[in-house]
Amino acid sequence: MYDKIIKYAEELDQVSRERRRDFHRYPETAWYEVRTSAVIAKILTELGYEVLTGKAVCLESARCGVPLAENLKEHAEAVYSQGAPEKYVTEEMKQGFTGVIGILRCGEGPVVALRFDIDALGMQENETPEHRPFAEGFSSRNPGWMHACGHDAHAAMGLGVAQVLMKIKDSLHGTVKLIFQPGEEGAKGAAPIVAAGHLDDVDYFAGTHVAPTGGPDDGDVTPGTWGSLATSKYDVYFKGQAAHAGGFPENGRSAIVAAANAVLNLTAIPRHSGGISRVNVGVIQGGSSRNVIPDSAMIMLEVRGETTAINAYMDQQAKRICQAAAEMTDCTCQIVFQGGAESQQSDEDFLTWIGEEVRQHLPHLTVSSCENAQNWGSEDISLMMNRVQARGGKAVYMRSVTDMASAQHTTGFDFDERVLVQGIETFSLIVYGLLKGNPPL
Repeated sequence: MYDKIIKYAEELDQVSRERRRDFHRYPETAWYEVRTSAVIAKILTELGYEVLTGKAVCLESARCGVPLAENLKEHAEAVYSQGAPEKYVTEEMKQGFTGVIGILRCGEGPVVALRFDIDALGMQENETPEHRPFAEGFSSRNPGWMHACGHDAHAAMGLGVAQVLMKIKDSLHGTVKLIFQPGEEGAKGAAPIVAAGHLDDVDYFAGTHVAPTGGPDDGDVTPGTWGSLATSKYDVYFKGQAAHAGGFPENGRSAIVAAANAVLNLTAIPRHSGGISRVNVGVIQGGSSRNVIPDSAMIMLEVRGETTAINAYMDQQAKRICQAAAEMTDCTCQIVFQGGAESQQSDEDFLTWIGEEVRQHLPHLTVSSCENAQNWGSEDISLMMNRVQARGGKAVYMRSVTDMASAQHTTGFDFDERVLVQGIETFSLIVYGLLKGNPPL
């Protein structure tokens, strides 16, 4: 069976590259992933999966950071000209209920869930001959959006895994859930999937992220990671009173002054002795004219913590400071939650087993010497992992290692597409090992 898994995965090399490039050509950011979701839903349906889309994937009350309805509608109307399969573009997708779950039921046995994030970043892609996606004609067609983190690879991997598992389904005993998650950037998309209960019956959970060669990732596969920073992200809207800055300044209450006080004092939050803590204000906006006391301003901020508890401390301090800054200038403020994640730990016995399986059954791949690498980013896969672990299941967050043209979240990002087949092989191996009978863990 292991030779078959390798054979089936290798046969998907070209189609996986084509799928990755298709996703790369038409990137979509959080809650706009209409075309991406429709393409995924079509392929899974045609393969024979039970497919969930729309509100069946994400609990409506748990969503945050949803764009304006008119912006979602405008984008949804444009996806048909970009080749979106019309039959699979649902009304709920057009309302920002993106994401897809494919379910393969193979009788009695454990439940395994795999997560593949599908969203892009809000950045303009490099358009120079040195950038391979541009030179070869698959760079972004959506201005200001780009797959600069590798989620196009993850989506293509997930579809490849779906094909391999369907070919070996008669050898599986249990259920597989393939979760194609929207809105990872900004930590928006995992929470409503968790809230909808999709992780509550999961015994084993795995996800991966493409990662650059070097450092602790000195193999093709790093079986586990730990240490993702918990985070909370907010938009804060300050409201004051406009007035003529020269004629009647006493009648004004400056929202910009309130916002500026908040920015300065946020940076002064005492750092936590229990571990790493972070705060950053990435955006400040406000005002209309130099001679008008501004009645509105806003900031976009985030806090992070090495643990969920440390992040909660930073979160509480940040909200207190924003409220106090508004009160100092007789303004008001509205604090709007825009996303968040918890800290995460991969299960040691699970990641060790994965390393052994790869060495034994995928000998053409190497396992990193550090099998459980530290991850200082923030990732809302943590919400899924923690839910599974809290209910007695096992979870890992792996790395799929590949050469990269430039760092992730940069305009020249690209990677060696051979990682696609490697990811398909690894995930398929894990599922088969867990569901072939008598689970090893």
